[in-house]
Amino acid sequence: QVRLVESGGGSVQAGGSLRLSCVASEYTSNRYCMGWFRQAPGKEREGVATIYTAEFRATFETFYADSVKGRFTISQDNAKNTMYLEMNSLKPEDTSMYYCAVDRDGDIWNSCRAPRPERFDDWGRGTQVTVSS
Repeated sequence: QVRLVESGGGSVQAGGSLRLSCVASEYTSNRYCMGWFRQAPGKEREGVATIYTAEFRATFETFYADSVKGRFTISQDNAKNTMYLEMNSLKPEDTSMYYCAVDRDGDIWNSCRAPRPERFDDWGRGTQVTVSS
């Protein structure tokens, strides 16, 4: 099991920016999918951005939900075992609890391409993002 800890959430005005971080306790797999999900009160958890990593971190591919394309950027720092979500041009509808998660086995590439929460093995506790108008 991989322990994940998110940070970087906060309150900003519309149009502002935040950078979320997710530190993983370890990476034990050659291939894995890490991603950011969000869940607002009364809504289902949805995938925001994912990063597929393979060949011992030599190759990767990123995927984004349509609602955040062009505004959010997912990245990772392998030396720090940390994944980031750079969020720009934030909108009130981006207000949610944001979670990071990892899929370590199974159809990993499809987990990244079409992220569904049930496919992911380990989860952080989340960090709250609030965007005011």
